[in-house]
Amino acid sequence: MKRPFCLILLLCSWIILSGWGFFAHQRINRLAVFTLPPPMVRFYKKHITFLTEAAVNPDRRRYAVPDEAARNYIDLDHYGDSTLFKMPKFWNKAVAEFSEDTLKSYGIVPWHVNTMYYRLRDAFLLRDPVRILKISAEIGHYIADANVPLHTTENYNGQLTGQEGIHGFWESRLPELFSDQYDYFVGKAAHLEDPQLAIWDGVAAAHQCVKTVLAEEKQLAEKFKEKKYSFETKGRQTIKVYSQEYSKAFHKILDGMVERRMRDAIKMIGDFWYTAWVDAGQPDLNLLIDYKPGEEELLQRQKEIDEWKAKNFRVRGHQDDSFEEAP
Repeated sequence: MKRPFCLILLLCSWIILSGWGFFAHQRINRLAVFTLPPPMVRFYKKHITFLTEAAVNPDRRRYAVPDEAARNYIDLDHYGDSTLFKMPKFWNKAVAEFSEDTLKSYGIVPWHVNTMYYRLRDAFLLRDPVRILKISAEIGHYIADANVPLHTTENYNGQLTGQEGIHGFWESRLPELFSDQYDYFVGKAAHLEDPQLAIWDGVAAAHQCVKTVLAEEKQLAEKFKEKKYSFETKGRQTIKVYSQEYSKAFHKILDGMVERRMRDAIKMIGDFWYTAWVDAGQPDLNLLIDYKPGEEELLQRQKEIDEWKAKNFRVRGHQDDSFEEAP
């Protein structure tokens, strides 16, 4: 009996730590492709399978890369009341106020998304299709996580309120059961005036949902009691899950919250992809569909780009991309 129980615990631990869950992350990245304009969409659709499958790569390496976990969340409530108004939105100012160690201890997702934006912009400047696709897939993952309520709180799994398991319930169980019913028409990707502030808007919208998620689930659990859980067979395993009835009731109480967060993530990913492409001068992606530049060509192009950036990119106010590798 011990082995099945251990398998259940292992599965639950993975769900808790894997953001939206593989299913939702992959769907979000895939649908973001269809927000893109004609000059981009052919290239992205050609590689839509990769963009879909690679959406979960950050979660696959979180145990192998020490700093990876912190890139997926931010515990805003650790910093006290009115954090969204007081927290420095740009990395250098945040480090000066709180220290880099503190920031990494409580999550850096909004700053890391900004880092990934600069990397994607430079990949477009390099006209390197492999790098463009890899960074596009992974920035999609981080943007999606930034739009999840339970990625913005220290009580990320209800462990402080006796609601252990709510993380995977909200991010994995509900999308798997109900996301086929959602409306994914989110409109076309738009250029972001300031990507760093845009991702903070996503974090803020997600954080505003935290109290509702926790309070409503706690009330519902008192009504359902033992009917909260059931057992389902997946493959050769029988696992304990939140029951269909309980999931349906909670999903109804949330009144479209999961759908809205998925829609916002899809649109925001498209916006970031499009913004990086525009800011890189709108290179012709159709030429890159079956193209693989050589190492010498990339090195020479990188040198040219560094010189061009030094002449053409100017820091706006307190924004600076010179520290982009810090997170």
